[in-house]
Amino acid sequence: MEDTTESPAIHPAIAPLSYLLGTWRGQGEGGFPTINSFSYVEQLHFSHSGKPFIAYTQKTWKLNSGEPMHAESGFWRPKPDGTIEVVISQSTGLVEVQKGTYSAEEKVIKLQSELVGNASKVREITRVFKLVDEELFYEVKMATNLTSLQPHLKASLQRI
Repeated sequence: MEDTTESPAIHPAIAPLSYLLGTWRGQGEGGFPTINSFSYVEQLHFSHSGKPFIAYTQKTWKLNSGEPMHAESGFWRPKPDGTIEVVISQSTGLVEVQKGTYSAEEKVIKLQSELVGNASKVREITRVFKLVDEELFYEVKMATNLTSLQPHLKASLQRI
């Protein structure tokens, strides 16, 4: 098979979310009622292969020391009706199946966990991504056996 450096054509199914494609980097803050607050550096990468999905990878590092923290990867599958399915596997062994909606005009994606697998305590996860003035913001909320849905992570990222 011939190796080409050209990117494949964007599949029509992912065109409404093509603004995500590329690498994003920035800082975030995390916390939860049961843990100490923390700050981190994060990098997200969204790519495509010409198929009707976006591949996703995420890595974080401690802000002060640069020590690796968390990593996850998965696939985002937008549908023509404005719904989206996202599958994410985390370095902790946790797996998320998320469903939600997107607005290409408002550049907002809202995800709600349908399944959180291999988690002893986590019961629910929501994620909201929003592009504002070329800056990608997100917020993650989480619920556990002991807590209702609470803010957990938020970050602001710029395309690099």
